[in-house]
Amino acid sequence: MTATKSAQGPDGALLPVREGEDPWTAEEVAELRAELVSEVERMTNAIAVVEAELAELLADGSDGAGRDPADVGSSNFERDQEMSLASNTREMLDQNIHALKMLDAGKYGLCESCGRPIGKARLQAFPRATMCVQCKQRSERR
Repeated sequence: MTATKSAQGPDGALLPVREGEDPWTAEEVAELRAELVSEVERMTNAIAVVEAELAELLADGSDGAGRDPADVGSSNFERDQEMSLASNTREMLDQNIHALKMLDAGKYGLCESCGRPIGKARLQAFPRATMCVQCKQRSERR
């Protein structure tokens, strides 16, 4: 049986856990970091693809002169969908980058609203979470 060491942030402090949760292991933190880095790379590539598709749609012309109104409507709808996808992906990319910065700063895992631990299980399921479940629910009700 091998012993697992508790994971520490750069400042030497243990990453926070909620009462009753097992401490983070170095392996779990490495896994979490790898997942965040992978997501950043995946989203960066996805944004490049969406932006290329959007540029292609815009290059096809937007004035609609001489084009069937249904085609113009379809093009506009497709362009709006691509813009929405790019925006959503950028937002998730920013959240992942923020999570990595918090991990590097030794502040990862603390709720940005109340300051209590977010919870190991929540972070393993949703690594870019910045709020505990209670604060997130409260913010969504507003």
